[in-house]
Amino acid sequence: MSVYEHQRQRPLSAKHFAHRMVRHGAYGAAIVAVSAFIGTFGYHELAGFTWIDSFLNACMLLGGMGPVGDLPNDGAKLLASLFALYSGLVFLVLAGLLLAPVFHRVLHKFHWEIDR
Repeated sequence: MSVYEHQRQRPLSAKHFAHRMVRHGAYGAAIVAVSAFIGTFGYHELAGFTWIDSFLNACMLLGGMGPVGDLPNDGAKLLASLFALYSGLVFLVLAGLLLAPVFHRVLHKFHWEIDR
């Protein structure tokens, strides 16, 4: 079973394409939520930050901004370094996840029109 329609199949209607984009957006939101939880828990345990400060730092790293304030120990600095690398990978995965349906639709319509 394929995630996308085959080249010989008719392109999706606008309604079905919108549902596909919403589904991909939901997958992306789940990835961000799990990543924020992991980062928040890590900052809380390793750096000893309060939950809100841990959440702030995790979200800032996921957003590409960097940690807020001083990191109190080497464990927190190591977490921030690894989480920053992880956040960069999450960004690339999300970009692919959200752009794949759009690129597929454009290429599919292009091939559909040529083959007809």
